[in-house]
Amino acid sequence: MSVVKINQEMFEQQVEKEGKPVLAEFWAPWCVYCRRIGPAYEKIAQEYGDGLMVGQVNIDEEQQLAIKNSIEVVPTLILFKDGQAAGSIVAPESKSGIEEFIKEHM
Repeated sequence: MSVVKINQEMFEQQVEKEGKPVLAEFWAPWCVYCRRIGPAYEKIAQEYGDGLMVGQVNIDEEQQLAIKNSIEVVPTLILFKDGQAAGSIVAPESKSGIEEFIKEHM
């Protein structure tokens, strides 16, 4: 499974409802670090896609979602479980850092 683009409508339908956990990366196209961590995030989507929806929220296009989730730094990853934020991590160092975060909050 690949990374899914999350917009306001999808956020309301998929993230805020109880169901499959969602790992959302809040990012921006101008963010160099976001682009650098992108391949690792894609691998996370492929490896965890069966039990976890992995998506991205472009903060330039979805400013209200960024405000609602108090995003101040990109990239910020938030793991949502049962419609609620279970935890967040800012600028993870690597794929293994993202995996540690997932295991800790699942």
